[in-house]
Amino acid sequence: MWTVRVAHISKIVRSVKAFTRELNRQETILDIPLPAPPPPPKIGIALGGGFARGLAHIGVLRVLQEEGIPIDFVAGTSVGSIVGASFCSGISAREMQEIAAIVRFKDFARWSLNKLGFCTSDRMDRFLCKIVKCKTFEELNIPLAVVATDLTTGEGVVFRSGPIVEAVRASCAYPGMFQPVRVNGRLLVDGMLAHAVPTTPLRDMGADRVLAVYLSAHWVNLKGPRHVFDVIGQCFSIAQAKMSGIWKRDADLVIEPNVDGFAYDGFDRATDLIRAGENSIREVVPTIHQWMKVAEIPLGSATRVVSEKSVKPAISAEPSGLSA
Repeated sequence: MWTVRVAHISKIVRSVKAFTRELNRQETILDIPLPAPPPPPKIGIALGGGFARGLAHIGVLRVLQEEGIPIDFVAGTSVGSIVGASFCSGISAREMQEIAAIVRFKDFARWSLNKLGFCTSDRMDRFLCKIVKCKTFEELNIPLAVVATDLTTGEGVVFRSGPIVEAVRASCAYPGMFQPVRVNGRLLVDGMLAHAVPTTPLRDMGADRVLAVYLSAHWVNLKGPRHVFDVIGQCFSIAQAKMSGIWKRDADLVIEPNVDGFAYDGFDRATDLIRAGENSIREVVPTIHQWMKVAEIPLGSATRVVSEKSVKPAISAEPSGLSA
């Protein structure tokens, strides 16, 4: 009898000890700190060229600001470099909209026939100094890349340091209209020739997700070109469409505001152009918000979404084999 009781008590003791060991093990597990959640993806936005149509970029940026979507990197070509430099220097999209409402072609260009172009860019310098709050790339609030094209080699030239105005002026040197700009011994023209939409520089800067804003305006004037700049503009549109397969490789999301019917110098339609940008980005805001949920969507697996225009492209967007 006594032996049975001792055996029973011993069994209880062993059970208590086993329970205690398991409890201690669980406490040890609970004491191990959980790994920190991964940081949200770094988002970059590429702003393509398009002259006055580039005012649509302001609408895109305004909606992103209103939605609280952070932009970590910006890259701009041509007019995209003007909007990008202003934004990165601390000017809000709302402030840019106020400037756009009163700006006209004469504010940054002066007709002056020259063997290399029809306009001088001296007014461009003054205009940029007024709207860009920083003098150098190093002073900017958001890292910026400005793209131009080497007229001799055809290579893309990416500015990420040094004076901002000089780089933007080179990026905006629209062939035939503005005279080429010489920087560090290289003769530079509009960045659209090498990087129609500068997505690759954003990847080089460290962007995990890339938004690409493409300003493709299709031919709507059935009576033909009005003047030489209509001809040049249409040539640019064709080149852009043919090169789209190249820059889209580095884009996670392509936003294409409907800017058909807007003239290259249509600055008087700023309100409509900005609205076109707002409408195009609102369609894909839910997708961008999903990017921020990094636990649900691993980096590198973004779905490419194109905001369709109401008018279908007249030119198929196929790779041209060109490279910067």
